[in-house]
Amino acid sequence: MAKHLLFEEDGAFRAGTVLAGTEASYQVELASGKRTKVKASHVLLAFDQPSPAQLLQQANDAAEAIDIDFLWECAPQDEFGFADLAREYFGHPPNAVEAASILFRLHGAPVYFHRKGRGRYRPAPPDILKAALAAVERKRRQEELRQQYVDALKAGELPAAIAQLGVQLIVRPDKNGIEYKAVEQAANELQMSPLRLLLARGAIASPYRWHVDSFLATAFPRGTGFAADLPPPALPEDLPLADAAAYSIDDSATTEIDDAFSLQRLDGRVRVGIHIAAPGVAIPRGHALDAVARTRMSTVYAPGLKFTMLPEPWIDAFSLNEGKIVPVLSLYVDVDPQSYAILARHTAVERVCIAGNLRHDRLDDIVTEEAVAAGALPIEFGEELCFLWRWARVLLAAREAVRGKPEPLGRVDYGFVIDGEGEHAHVTIRPRKRGAPLDLVVAELMILANSHWGGWLAQLKRAGIYRSQRFERGASRVRMSTTPAPHEGIGVDHYAWSTSPLRRYVDLVNQRQLVAAARGEPAPYAANDAELFAVVSGFDAAYTAYADFQYRMERYWCLRWLQQENVRRIGATVIRGDVLRLDGLPFVMRLPGLPELPRGQRLEVDVLGADTVDLVLGARVHQVLAAQAAEEELSLDELPLEEAPDAPAAPDATPAPQSG
Repeated sequence: MAKHLLFEEDGAFRAGTVLAGTEASYQVELASGKRTKVKASHVLLAFDQPSPAQLLQQANDAAEAIDIDFLWECAPQDEFGFADLAREYFGHPPNAVEAASILFRLHGAPVYFHRKGRGRYRPAPPDILKAALAAVERKRRQEELRQQYVDALKAGELPAAIAQLGVQLIVRPDKNGIEYKAVEQAANELQMSPLRLLLARGAIASPYRWHVDSFLATAFPRGTGFAADLPPPALPEDLPLADAAAYSIDDSATTEIDDAFSLQRLDGRVRVGIHIAAPGVAIPRGHALDAVARTRMSTVYAPGLKFTMLPEPWIDAFSLNEGKIVPVLSLYVDVDPQSYAILARHTAVERVCIAGNLRHDRLDDIVTEEAVAAGALPIEFGEELCFLWRWARVLLAAREAVRGKPEPLGRVDYGFVIDGEGEHAHVTIRPRKRGAPLDLVVAELMILANSHWGGWLAQLKRAGIYRSQRFERGASRVRMSTTPAPHEGIGVDHYAWSTSPLRRYVDLVNQRQLVAAARGEPAPYAANDAELFAVVSGFDAAYTAYADFQYRMERYWCLRWLQQENVRRIGATVIRGDVLRLDGLPFVMRLPGLPELPRGQRLEVDVLGADTVDLVLGARVHQVLAAQAAEEELSLDELPLEEAPDAPAAPDATPAPQSG
C-alpha cells in the first residue's frame, strides 16, 4: 500500500498520509494533523514520494509553467484521464509531481477542458473554446475598466459612464454592471455610502436633486410629461345651467380648483350649493385619459413642485376658474335659516357660472371670527360667507357630538414659498392656523358632500370607494375599501372622497358613479368589479409614496431655511419622550438622550448642523424653559400632525397648503 494519497474533498485537492485502509476507504492524516476518512472512489493518486505537503507545493508550481494552449493541442479529442495525458505530455510514465501538475492544470482551466468526472476531462471544441476565450477576454477588459473607475473615484474624479447613470445607480441599479460594482467598491474602500460618494463626485448634482430625481425615477420612470396624442378636452354643452352663480375659496397658488359654493335665499329656506368640477362627464371609464389618470392616481405636491394627474388643457377646461361656465356635479342642501337644520338635499349634473375665486392668503386677515360673527364683511360674497360660517359651526358641533370630543382646530399648517431653483433657492415658510373661518367653511362643506354622497351610493347599493376610520384599543386604523363603513375620526356614517376629481383618481371614479346615479343611468362599476379593487390598492400605494415625498421635501426645505437664516438656537416643544417639534416649522425630530420631560414642555435647543441628505438635524438642549411657558405654548398649538385624526382639518385636500 502506498504511503500517501492525493484525493478530492469538497471540490478541492488534498494530500495526506495513509494510516489504515480497506478496499472501500482509507483513514488519512493531513499535513495539519487532522484525520479524515476518504472513500476509495475519491482517490486520484497514490504515491510514496515526496511528502503530501511537498507534492501539493511542487505540483502547483509545475502546473503554472504548463502552456495551456499547447496542452489543449496535445490532448485527445475524446474523454481522457489526467494520468494518460500526463504520460503523453511528458513522454514517459509520470512521477507523482508530474501527474498531479497535469491534473491541477486541467482542473484550473475549465474554459479549455470540461470536467467529466473525478480526474477525467474532455477538451472544449474549437468553436466553443473560441467563444469562451472571447468572453474571458471581455470579462478581463471589464474588470480592468472597473478598476480604472474605482481608481478614478478614489482620486476625486468622475468617470463619464458613472456620471451618465447618476441617480439610477442608487434607485434602479444594474448590480451586474461594472459602474455599480465600481461605485460600491470605491465607496467601501473610502468608508462612505455609495450615495455620499456620488454626491461628492458630482454624479448626483446636489442633495436637492437626489431627493427629487430619486422620487421621479421611481414614480415617473417614463418622465412627468404627457403624451402628445391625447385627445383635447370637450366640454358638454347640453347640461342645464344652474340658477345661482358660484365662488370658490382656495389659496392663490391653487390652479386645480375643484370646488365652489353658491347660496340662494328662497321662501323660508336657504339653498346652499356645493359644486364640484366634473371631468367625469367627459372622461368615461376606458377613455384614453382615464388610463393616464389611473397610472398617476393623484397630483403630486411638494414645496415648489407639482406634477398633475391630468394634462394642463384638461385642468384648464374643467377647473372652476372665475368668469367661466363649467360642468359640475352639484349637491344642493336646503337649510333652515333659523335653526340651520338640513331640510332637503338634491344632486344634479349641470353647468354653473363661476362668479369669483376667493383666496385664503388675501382674505384671512379680513375674514376673522370677530368679523363674521358680527356679520360685517366688507368684501364680495361677505353676507354669504357669514351664513356659511355659522352653518359650518353647526355642522362641526354635530360631528363633535358623534366623535365625543372637539376637533383639534388649533393645529398649524405651513406653506412653503420657493424663490429660485434647487440649492440656490430662497425659501419662505409661512404658518397658517387651521380653523380660520374660510378654512372651516371649506372643510365642513367638503365633509358634508363626501359623507352625503358616500351614504347615497350605499343607499342606492351602487359601488363606491370609501374611506373609513376606527379606533381600536387606543389605536386609529384608517383604510380605503369598496365597503361602506363609519369614519369615526370625522364623525360620519359614510365617507367617500368625491370632491377632488381633478387631483385624485378615487374621486374621479366615485364621480362617475354619482353622475350615473343622478342621471338614472347604469353604474360604470359594479359592486364586484375587479378594477375597483385594483384602484384601491394602486391608489393607496401611490398616495403613500407621494405623501412621503412631500414630507421629505418639507423636511429638506426646513433644514435649508435653518441654514439660510443662520439659525443657531431655536425653540422646541416636547411631543413625547425624546421627540420634539421645532417652533415655526413643520419639523419633528428625535433628540437622543433627552431627559424625561412632560408632553408640551418648552425647550431651547442649539443647532449643531443640518444634514440635507439624511434629512436630520444635529442639536442639543440649551435650556429647559419654565413650566408656565410650556402650558401657554401647547394651548396655542394643540396636537402634532401625526396625532391628529384623519381629515377634519383637510378632509378633501392634499396636506400642504401650497398645493393647488
